[in-house]
Amino acid sequence: MDVFAALADPVRRDLVSRLARGSARVVDLAGEHAISRPAISRHLRVLGEAGLVTADDIGRERHYRLERSRLRPVADYLATLAPAPRFDESALDGLELEVRRTVRDHATPHSDRNRTTTEESA
Repeated sequence: MDVFAALADPVRRDLVSRLARGSARVVDLAGEHAISRPAISRHLRVLGEAGLVTADDIGRERHYRLERSRLRPVADYLATLAPAPRFDESALDGLELEVRRTVRDHATPHSDRNRTTTEESA
């Protein structure tokens, strides 16, 4: 199943968000939603078919965990929607240098600058 199709359902998105914080059992996930355990299991199966979650059998319980690497297509798609920078960020380096010079020049006491100017005139 396609990752985007799996994430189209709000309950599945909630499950992904919850599993991003750590693995959980079906009973734990069902306790956080107003739907039955079998419904949560069906949602987990869809997420599993998309490769977004895997289940580890620990004793008699199944612990589901998020496969973060499978979210890469979503992250890549969202990155294409980000606005392009309006200018090259290296231009900010020169601006930062000029601001520092200006701050340093203004931090010099006026009397010292006047004295230097007066001494140079003499």
